[in-house]
Amino acid sequence: MIVYGKQVFFYILEKHKEKIKEIYLAKECEKADFSKIAKASKKIKKLDFKTAQSLARGGNHQGFLMEIDEFEFSSFESLKEKDFIVILYNISDVGNIGAIVRSAYALGADGVILVAKSVAIDGVIRASSGAALDMKIVLNDDILSMINELKQKGFYIYASASGGSDIHTIKAKDKKVLIMGSEGFGIAPKVLKKCDECVGIKMHNDFDSLNVSAAFAILCDRMKNG
Repeated sequence: MIVYGKQVFFYILEKHKEKIKEIYLAKECEKADFSKIAKASKKIKKLDFKTAQSLARGGNHQGFLMEIDEFEFSSFESLKEKDFIVILYNISDVGNIGAIVRSAYALGADGVILVAKSVAIDGVIRASSGAALDMKIVLNDDILSMINELKQKGFYIYASASGGSDIHTIKAKDKKVLIMGSEGFGIAPKVLKKCDECVGIKMHNDFDSLNVSAAFAILCDRMKNG
């Protein structure tokens, strides 16, 4: 799997050197950067601009690319004994998914479930600045069955929805799930019916919408640390 971009490149170099198969450089590095790269003792290949653009499929690689091991998703079973699970429902934009994974990891969530049949995980890794490699991520498209199983394990199910209880006024349960829906379609009624409580963010000004990743960061922090 190819990942690219300076920030995720150096994160993997520092935290997950064992996953690197080959390093590709498409620009001259500063001495300090090249010293870090050389210390990894991995094969380094210099690329011309056209080849680098092809590997990055036109993305902004900043001259730093690498091939790493294929991503291994976690099992749903591995999350059942945890305390704080995030479910992303109908969120397909890898930028939003990556930003949410990054915040979830930083703020102390135990795992993220992507309700989908497939996802461009290389884009998620890049958008998360590498945090996806340190977070349990599950791929499962049967949200109703998952909610039923999590309830049986004692989880309290929260859904992010307009008109929900202001997150600043509630005390979150110890074992909890937070479901986030897409900005365009939200969470389906059949899913909301299975949730225990809807939560939202009270705005101070006449403005009723936040980007889903920004809203998640606020909700996650309050539920984990509030």
